[in-house]
Amino acid sequence: MNTHKRLGIWMDHASAHIMPLTAGDMATEVVESGFTQELKEDTLDNSETHMHNAEQHLHHAYYKKLGAIIKDYTDVLLFGPTKAKEELYNILKADHLFEKIDIVVKHADKMTDNQQHAFVREYFQHKL
Repeated sequence: MNTHKRLGIWMDHASAHIMPLTAGDMATEVVESGFTQELKEDTLDNSETHMHNAEQHLHHAYYKKLGAIIKDYTDVLLFGPTKAKEELYNILKADHLFEKIDIVVKHADKMTDNQQHAFVREYFQHKL
């Protein structure tokens, strides 16, 4: 029997809302990237190169955290308003550890938690 573990992630460069699909109420866990506007302004005061390096380092750590979560699922929906979802997708597709995971990327605007949950449920309902 093939059991699907499904996960929806609404994300931008600042945070990711992790939503495992369950039969009951859906819970959301938030993973922060660590690269805040305040940090960007502080590092930009030092130099643009320093700011870019700090941003790259924090995004790498952020995507690594998300990859550690995603590896435990069979079907993953990445959605959100920025290019962060495509960046994560490209990193995951380049890693053979994720080759058996069905990962789909969809564009979505800012959403409330309830809208995010409905988006995930509707997407996976059509995959049954």
